[in-house]
Amino acid sequence: MKKILIVGAGFLQDFVIRRAKKLGYYTIAIDGNPEAVGLKHADKGAVINIVDAESSLRFAKKENIDGVLTVATDFGVLSTSYIADKMGLAGLNYESAKRIKNKYSVRRKLIDANVDDTHEAFEVDSKTNLEELTIHYPVMVKPCDGSGSRATIRVDNFENLKNACNLAISSSLVHKAIVESFIFGEEYGAESIVINGEVHVLAIMKKRMTAPPYYAEIGHQIPNELPIEVERKAKTCVEKAIKALEINHGAVNMDLIINESGDIHIVDVGARMGGNLIGSHIVPYGTGIDYIRALISSSLGEHVDLTPSIYTSVATRLLAFPEGNINCLPDISQLEREHNVEIYHHMSVGMHVNEYHTNLDGCGYIVAKANEGSEAVNKVEYVYRQIYRACFGG
Repeated sequence: MKKILIVGAGFLQDFVIRRAKKLGYYTIAIDGNPEAVGLKHADKGAVINIVDAESSLRFAKKENIDGVLTVATDFGVLSTSYIADKMGLAGLNYESAKRIKNKYSVRRKLIDANVDDTHEAFEVDSKTNLEELTIHYPVMVKPCDGSGSRATIRVDNFENLKNACNLAISSSLVHKAIVESFIFGEEYGAESIVINGEVHVLAIMKKRMTAPPYYAEIGHQIPNELPIEVERKAKTCVEKAIKALEINHGAVNMDLIINESGDIHIVDVGARMGGNLIGSHIVPYGTGIDYIRALISSSLGEHVDLTPSIYTSVATRLLAFPEGNINCLPDISQLEREHNVEIYHHMSVGMHVNEYHTNLDGCGYIVAKANEGSEAVNKVEYVYRQIYRACFGG
């Protein structure tokens, strides 16, 4: 029985752990949180900080693993690549992994390679004199190594720039932030996998976002409603970006903004499967591609099947609420049966909910399939409203 190490064992990683186990592999998981759900489901779990590459490597060597992967979190990318590199396993080139952890390094690579339509970006730290920068507002400010929209905010004038930069810098492990042009347009997600150096763009997904200034995602949908020629251009930009960043293996998740003129702007790159049910539900439901199995097989050097089999409309909705306490819970099972949706949540009566700014503030997900994209979106939004009213009496 082959041994596979999953770096990270939270809710989203748990889908991979359980799937690998079901496929007959011996699953080993690590996470810094002893209460991580995946540690309970894996054949073997260990409490290890996943950003500690040396400790993760020592554990991986001790377990004599056959493959390693991480999904839905940027924090496990470096350690996963490091383990693969040191143990001679299939994995992302370590130099590329280090580059991708820094959003400014990514942006400079994309600009230098003329990959997309973005041409201005600055890296700042606590010593940067912001007055010396020639900035055209509005801009987006975010940590150089952040994820999940944490400390990401739109800034419209110089008066608010310093506070936004300080927040992003303090939220960064490397204490740096990136300031880049704010792009007016619709946001999309691109999910890809690289097998033996060959890029496969699995899906371009339309996103639904929160209102300014935080712009956190609250849902995805397939189909994306883009004109065919714009979708083709987006896929080409994604492929060019992956090659420019020298990503040689594994999953790649990107955020794109596309304006009315069809200009493509890559606003974020993650060298891992996307979060928010992209790999576990959206890609397989929308295309028939068994994405998680493909990632598992790829990490073990096995044959990977990426043949699409269906084209179904699918939509997701995060359970994202204003700040408050949950007063009552609806009958979740009844909602699932009545509306033919899937609901995943960690809500409880009396639980305090933070106002939704990033996906860490979310309370769960709703997933719906339908014949038409608008039907799937309407379904998840309707069920969301029912849950919100039941929880908060709204």
